Amino acid sequence: MSLYNRAAEILEKLERKEGSVKNLVYSSRDQNIKQLYALVCETLKYSSVLESIITSTNLLKEEKKLKMNLAKVLVYDLLFGKGLKCGGVWKVIIMRHKSRLKSSLAMMKVKQKVSRNEDLLCSEPQAFEDLTLPRYVRVNTLRTNMDDVMDSFRRDGYTYLGKASSLEDLRHLSGKQFICDLHVPELLVFPPKTDLHSHFLYTAGHIILQDKASCLPAYLLSPPVGSHVIDACAAPGNKTSHLAAILKNKGKLYAFDLDMKRVVTMSTLLLRAGVTCHELANQDFLKTDPNNPKYRNVKHILLDPSCSGSGIVSRLNQLTDDKASSSSERLQALSGFQRKALSHALCFPTVERVVYSTCSVHTEENEDVVRDALKEHGDQFRLVNLLPEWPHRGLETFPTGSYCLRASCKTTLTNGFFVALFERKSVESKNYKRSCSEETNIKLTSPRKCTIKLKKRLKRNTVNPVKQSCNEGIDTKSPSAKSCILKLKKKKRRKQNPIVHVKKE
Repeated sequence: MSLYNRAAEILEKLERKEGSVKNLVYSSRDQNIKQLYALVCETLKYSSVLESIITSTNLLKEEKKLKMNLAKVLVYDLLFGKGLKCGGVWKVIIMRHKSRLKSSLAMMKVKQKVSRNEDLLCSEPQAFEDLTLPRYVRVNTLRTNMDDVMDSFRRDGYTYLGKASSLEDLRHLSGKQFICDLHVPELLVFPPKTDLHSHFLYTAGHIILQDKASCLPAYLLSPPVGSHVIDACAAPGNKTSHLAAILKNKGKLYAFDLDMKRVVTMSTLLLRAGVTCHELANQDFLKTDPNNPKYRNVKHILLDPSCSGSGIVSRLNQLTDDKASSSSERLQALSGFQRKALSHALCFPTVERVVYSTCSVHTEENEDVVRDALKEHGDQFRLVNLLPEWPHRGLETFPTGSYCLRASCKTTLTNGFFVALFERKSVESKNYKRSCSEETNIKLTSPRKCTIKLKKRLKRNTVNPVKQSCNEGIDTKSPSAKSCILKLKKKKRRKQNPIVHVKKE
């Protein structure tokens, strides 16, 4: 019964605007967080439908001890869920009204001329855009590979359609079809509502159910294998496991989170995903010393700080915390923390690339934070123009605002998201010098240059031409260089041991 009581308490707190669905569920300390979260979300989806059924059957009038929110979660599980799981007095009360509740639901379907329970939601004013989102599945390359996963789905009766060439290919998936994403490697796309939570690939950690937009930060940061990386606000851990997969479990991955419960949850997720290169820290990233020798090799930081979550349509913001999440006071507090976190990340002396991302649609948490960071650190960092072919760009509230990425349900078929990538300017200079050096070496190793250089060295006659040519990176194996070296050796021996011709008398 505690499950229903906790769900009812969360619904009441949502009505009082005491927090978001996710934060309230995690702070409940329930033993089964996922089940509680699902029950709250599903009850919210059918909230108006449940309220109509409860009102039409006079349930609360006859059962005066029963409150509306508790009645909603009980009636939801009876009519739309897998049946009541609780015992005791509440089950007896609800079962006493079972036939009337089911009759009321049937009459509602007849009036609205629908046959399925899901069709009752169509009258909601676009509150459930998440139902149209494809199911994104990231293949966990720490446990398996793309070919094995695709073969497994084929054996389950799914049809593979190849790699998508446009977003329209993702929009038209149906039945048991799946396709490779056109932007993010190791990401498979299935039709909306595809449920893979009980699939053995998911339970074994071979696949991770992660929205495409959430895959972008780690993919765009792209740390080389063996790098030292910081995930500044890591929980629940999907981005952390993605970073570990990119690193191939080599190097070091420092994952920070202030909430101990979330760290424990993240530890379980990373264990299932096969991550071994990580070091979890239950501490505030802002209190981390950038000059600590421990982080002297950190060149990549992923920062996905706490935000309003206004872009995640599956969190049902339209019915819960939309007003609260967009209130000026809350946005001001969140953006203040985000500015501090981003500025702190850019203060690490060896960091070369920093990704800043949020699941918010508000400019205050996105472009405004990036603009202020560039004002403070613009002499050292610049923005990278991300995925030029991406259809939804950042707002041009400052000159390079369009270098950032935005995502939304309508334009990119994902949750709402924002990503910006900072790169240290000296890195660009190093890359340029390296390319110039490579070009110079190529020129010096050409046979003609090699021969000229060796002939000039002959005049000095102070060093071994073979030894010095090797030291200077000259290709001594080229035919012309070999010939030149042999001639030089002979001439040098003649000079060192001149032949004296004696005339015969």
